[in-house]
Amino acid sequence: MHILKTFVTGAAAAAVLFTPITASAASPREAEQIRKLDIMLMVTSLRCRMGSDDFQPHYRKFSAKHLSTLNGAAKTLEGGLVKRHGAKGAKRALDRISVGMANQYGQGHPWLECAQLKSITHNLSLSKDPADLTIAADELLAASPVSGGRFASR
Repeated sequence: MHILKTFVTGAAAAAVLFTPITASAASPREAEQIRKLDIMLMVTSLRCRMGSDDFQPHYRKFSAKHLSTLNGAAKTLEGGLVKRHGAKGAKRALDRISVGMANQYGQGHPWLECAQLKSITHNLSLSKDPADLTIAADELLAASPVSGGRFASR
């Protein structure tokens, strides 16, 4: 688990470090949701990598396709945290978010199986619309399936 925490923390730092200045999410809430979506997909792709439903290639394609949006969300999230907690406090808050997500999804998604996550990640990797990430985050990070959801529904 320590390796996963180190990886998540490093990925969060790299995302912020390589953020283009022009990319940003529409709101701090959306930025946090998009960042959490990315972490959830990354962690669950690691968990699902040992079988026919390995979706790490789909996750890498998703991440590359939406790099600007993901980095913009990370930058917006960090900016909001710096305003609230200062630079040092923001780093700790980002670490708490990243590690919290890794811990939450380290044993799998609460209501989606690897095959479903693979399909959803594949669909997101084909999308060109950054707004799809906000929609997917709202649906996939919900405590239970959303009725009539676009990416995951009952």
